[in-house]
Amino acid sequence: MNRMLSILTRLAPAAAAALTPSLAFAHSGGFHVHGLLSGLQHPLAGIDHLLAMLLVGIIAARTGGRAAILVPACFVAAMVAGATLGMAGTVLPSLESGIALSLVIFGAMVALARPFPLAFAATLTVLFGLFHGNAHGLEIPETVGGMAYAIGFLASTSALHATGVLAALTLRSRPAAIRAAGIGTSLVGVALAAQLI
Repeated sequence: MNRMLSILTRLAPAAAAALTPSLAFAHSGGFHVHGLLSGLQHPLAGIDHLLAMLLVGIIAARTGGRAAILVPACFVAAMVAGATLGMAGTVLPSLESGIALSLVIFGAMVALARPFPLAFAATLTVLFGLFHGNAHGLEIPETVGGMAYAIGFLASTSALHATGVLAALTLRSRPAAIRAAGIGTSLVGVALAAQLI
């Protein structure tokens, strides 16, 4: 009973944030998208991007070896490609659903608490990186301020990946905490998807 209460206590903040419409998606379309500082802050503004970035790092650490660098690098590269499409006006189909699904899938991968083959982890991060990048690319103006914003956004995203890797390594002896983070993230993804229906 105490263990269940502990898990629910950890999941409550994530669930509450997911159910708050103003925090649901970082890419609301009205966010300030100019300048380096705005780009650095933007990944922290929406629970969808924040959780996805942290979990990519956790998945990378769990995959092990060179994946700790390759998996986040694949995500960032795909995000750049998706953002480039967005800046050109191309919207990926089912964009918001794809982002919500990324949380469900990444959360499930972390909740399983086991390493995945590098090719599998990299493929999923590329797929969902395209969606996250596309959503943000649709907002970036083709100006010097817009480019500074994109640089800040990528730097902050990379820092969140690194934080996820460090969290996974630090909490290696507490797999229940990592599993709880995965379950909580999947629930956030389900809640976001429910808002889209």
